[in-house]
Amino acid sequence: MSGTKTKSPKRQQVYTLLVEIGRKAGDGLPAKATGAALMVYASGVDEEEAVRETVAVLKQADTAPLDVSGYGTLDERLAEGHEIGEDERALMARALEENAVIVAQVTPFYD
Repeated sequence: MSGTKTKSPKRQQVYTLLVEIGRKAGDGLPAKATGAALMVYASGVDEEEAVRETVAVLKQADTAPLDVSGYGTLDERLAEGHEIGEDERALMARALEENAVIVAQVTPFYD
């Protein structure tokens, strides 16, 4: 055996993201809304991948992503003192299991 190490594949993690979207025809938002905030759980080997995947999925769903803020992984959020309920943990587990982007909450914006 040579002294080279084989890189182990990075493990998928789930990241909590807050995505602001603007209006676009067919976006499914209420008629008078000017946009919305989406709380999303997305899997990825790092936060950048989770953001890229989330933006791609939201564009395919006829929404107009404007900005994404990352809040970290479950462990990072717990270390910061966030209280994370069982429902939220279940959605995170589902995102990891299905390698998915899950929109957990939609909050429309109005003028």
